[in-house]
Amino acid sequence: MNPVSRSVIPLAVTLAAVALTAACTAGTAGPNGTPGAAPAAGAAEIPGMPDPAAEAAPGVTAAKLFDLGPIVVDTNGFTLYRYDKDTVNPPKSNCSETCSRTWIPAKSDGDLIITGVDRALVGTVTRDDGSEQVTLAGWPLYRNAKDAMPGNTSGQGVDDAWFPIKPDGTKVLLTADTWQADDLGI
Repeated sequence: MNPVSRSVIPLAVTLAAVALTAACTAGTAGPNGTPGAAPAAGAAEIPGMPDPAAEAAPGVTAAKLFDLGPIVVDTNGFTLYRYDKDTVNPPKSNCSETCSRTWIPAKSDGDLIITGVDRALVGTVTRDDGSEQVTLAGWPLYRNAKDAMPGNTSGQGVDDAWFPIKPDGTKVLLTADTWQADDLGI
């Protein structure tokens, strides 16, 4: 029996991951496999992936990202953010007009779907345009238009004011690079 070199195993795992990723990037689909819009430039096209342009059902869900820990996502799995320039008591969104094209308010039309988050922390606020926005611990919630697929966190730390929100309403300060450096000891 031949011993396998320690350097061959990581290479084999990396090649398998690349092959699997390549196999999973053909075609686009919206929620539940329905045809969806073309993904944003540079976004992977993965069958069954929610359409980033599709509006999620109103609600919040706790999730755990491998690089940031526990965060809150919408019902399509897209990261929800809080904005440090908003106010909590009373809740008020300070992101409107141009800002709200990049930072899409989490709408609160109808019954909210709440999973893994304390219901007592979830509420709504009326925006300046009259629409209702979901809040968590008083913080109005937003999606980042640059997040092309569930689990993306391209809004992390933007302008030192935008952060994914944790299920308790606090902000995620840890970055993917910090986590990876800590985890790998680099």
